[in-house]
Amino acid sequence: MVGAVEGFHVPVLLRESLAYLVPPSPDCLMVDATQGLAGHSTAFLEKYPGLRVLGVDADPEMQAMAKARLAPYEGRTSFVHAFFDEFFKEFRGVKERPGLILFDFGVSMYHFREAKRGFSMQGDEALDMRLDPSTGRTASDLVNELDARELARILAEYGEEPFARSIADTIVRERNAAPIESAKRLAELIKSSVPPKMRYGRVHPATRSFQALRIAVNDELGRISRAIEDAIECLAPGGILGAISFHSLEDRIVKLAFRERAVKPVRDKYRNGPAAPIPQIEGKRGIIVLTKKPVEPAEDEVAANPASRSAKLRVAKAAY
Repeated sequence: MVGAVEGFHVPVLLRESLAYLVPPSPDCLMVDATQGLAGHSTAFLEKYPGLRVLGVDADPEMQAMAKARLAPYEGRTSFVHAFFDEFFKEFRGVKERPGLILFDFGVSMYHFREAKRGFSMQGDEALDMRLDPSTGRTASDLVNELDARELARILAEYGEEPFARSIADTIVRERNAAPIESAKRLAELIKSSVPPKMRYGRVHPATRSFQALRIAVNDELGRISRAIEDAIECLAPGGILGAISFHSLEDRIVKLAFRERAVKPVRDKYRNGPAAPIPQIEGKRGIIVLTKKPVEPAEDEVAANPASRSAKLRVAKAAY
């Protein structure tokens, strides 16, 4: 989702998504499970005139912009305001099964540049970081209420931050003097907590910590794990699911979920050819993994949109 069109959005791995996610029927339903500013949705609606798209997003501001952008496709679009895991939990087995499901787990540049919710380390913004501002604990709640051990765990586990304990100790010490309520102040405290030689590199020293807090605030990894499982069960027979991730923690969840459900052909010794495939884990719906290795952006995409460099696309198809 990271990029910049109209100031802040370019759909990542768009060509590859269109190539892999081919509708199993001309008028099937596609669920754009992390619709954002509708870059992927627009491209799919344009390429496939019979396709219908249901867009899901937790951010009401983003969804309002997506609705405006997709106005020319009225009649073929619908929208749900929800986190994607909650959507698939309720959707599962109840409504029309989608032929296509697309996840794009990246955070849009809109959030960093325009949302004013503390995603960026550069602005003097309230330390919020919620994708849905109407629910859940803020980043300020976490840094002002959690003990040093739990803060360090979040920074190390979700941000892979090597100086997690030093940063957590600084946060706890400084919040005793005054609550940490702005992104700018938190970024400065983190910068002061790392060794001097780490403070002035190409990447801001608070980058990993801000990522970790955002993941914790929005339960991003938990939501991905739950949603992938339920989304596979929701797919129509022969339906295709694609997932775009932007860091190793996200990609690992998708990779393992696909591996557990990948079909294992069983050959009948009395007949030629494979028998009906079965999933690796009994009781779970089987899938055929279409990408042996994750698909990464081509050189021209990375050159035009450097933020796409870490993106990875994995695709699977419902086996039955």
